[in-house]
Amino acid sequence: MRFANVSGRACLVLDGRAVDIAEASGGALSSDPMMTADLANHAALRALAADVDPASWPALREADLGPPVPHPGKIIALALNYRTHAEEAGLAIPTEPHVMAKFPTCICGPGADVPIGDLEMVDYEVELVLAVGRRCKGVAAPDAWSHISGLTCGNDVSDRNEQFRPPVRQFSLAKSYDAFGPIGPTMITPDEVPNRDDLALGCRVDGEVRQQARTSDFIFDVSYLMAWLSRYVTLEVGDLIFTGTPGGVGDSMDPPTYLRHGQVVELEIEGIGTLRNRIVAGEG
Repeated sequence: MRFANVSGRACLVLDGRAVDIAEASGGALSSDPMMTADLANHAALRALAADVDPASWPALREADLGPPVPHPGKIIALALNYRTHAEEAGLAIPTEPHVMAKFPTCICGPGADVPIGDLEMVDYEVELVLAVGRRCKGVAAPDAWSHISGLTCGNDVSDRNEQFRPPVRQFSLAKSYDAFGPIGPTMITPDEVPNRDDLALGCRVDGEVRQQARTSDFIFDVSYLMAWLSRYVTLEVGDLIFTGTPGGVGDSMDPPTYLRHGQVVELEIEGIGTLRNRIVAGEG
């Protein structure tokens, strides 16, 4: 299944059309986009998808899209999960995951402007984002995928100045400014892609390719991550996990190259789609 947040309402995406879940179900199912992240609703959603005629519903328009999971309880982000990113940063390959938090108010959707004000060291990071579908603790690695309700694309936008500024590095803050967590354009269930552990992903800035990789390049795959994280933290429905970015970030270019007002960042993940956001002045 493919889900979208269309003008604040939960929708199924069928044949390129946006089927309003609450309307199509006669009010039996919620209009809240957060409901699509709950695996408890997926049986009813599959039945609805099989029964509805998408031809009578409007075409999906990018301009109407919001973040597919607009109000996550918490956001966990991986610091290093691709060898290429560790190598370009001059860091050793980690032997266990390194994580940080992003504040939930950083979330925004496709087409949203990302305001950076006068910040001069703002960077992009394309990442596969997992939506947790059921409350869990101590998940066994072989069962990990059964706890994931959706996959989407995310940009872990980062203020590198604040991230590395002494005396104490502010990783979470630097990645949590308003609109520093674009996600979308849609969310798919893992069964939508046969190669869920080997998805192509990439990033373009004003059309220039900056990042290209596959999720099979993860240092810690999804099953390991879910098991490791849930050893320490109770994961809840609607939590998001940003799984790390590959090499090619602007901070590691020669010379370092950061985002500027007016630039358009496009992130693409196989099977999910393209997430576009424009960098603007605004307040940063």
